Amino acid sequence: MKKSDRYRYVSGQMYEHHGSRMYDFGGTRLPSVTTILGKTKNQDFIKKWQAKVGLEEADKIKNHSSKRGTSMHKFLEMHVTGAGYDDLSSIGNEARPMAQKIIEVGLAPVSEYYGSEVTMHYPGLYAGSTDLVCLHNDMETIVDFKQANRPKREEWIEDYYMQIAAYAMAHDYVYGSKIKQGVIMVCTPDLYYQEFKTEGLALRKWKHAFLKRLDMYNELMHDEKEKADVKIEANEFKTRQD
Repeated sequence: MKKSDRYRYVSGQMYEHHGSRMYDFGGTRLPSVTTILGKTKNQDFIKKWQAKVGLEEADKIKNHSSKRGTSMHKFLEMHVTGAGYDDLSSIGNEARPMAQKIIEVGLAPVSEYYGSEVTMHYPGLYAGSTDLVCLHNDMETIVDFKQANRPKREEWIEDYYMQIAAYAMAHDYVYGSKIKQGVIMVCTPDLYYQEFKTEGLALRKWKHAFLKRLDMYNELMHDEKEKADVKIEANEFKTRQD
């Protein structure tokens, strides 16, 4: 695929703040899309899974999946940009064929790309990093790569749809684009490939769903700040009494 310079991307600085991913764009701190979704996600399913396999085993699975996903993303980024890359570790040996499956099947309809691992933001609201902005079947598209331990059902990936919708809104607002669709490309370690697309009214639905979660996040952060302020005032009062 060829590189297009249609959009001139402005980079933000990602950092961790009290365990949450944040971005700095020109001195403005913004929560990441994944932080917003993570903070407002129903945790019942995760808690049941942790109880079933045990916390220690759950952490092992989570950490291994995260490392494999990071390696898979690196393979894909380097393929898109044309840079040479390999990872000969055991994790890399798992991730390489997964990335290759996505390249062979998922990226086949991509004729050109505008950016890989693009940081973007919606001024004053949120920020994030998307895997690929490209022309997919001649439509301007946000692409997100995902690794999974087992095949996904569509009802399990609502947060994926909201994530991609958030990036589409930010890209359209800042760069004046008209992102037509989002494509989520998923591969498991046994090389089972899945693709989920959202466009038109469905994409609009996921945009509204994300904005509701953004409202929930802002209310949650406001409540936590109030609690923190009350705790500070109580400690100051106690100090004065001592």
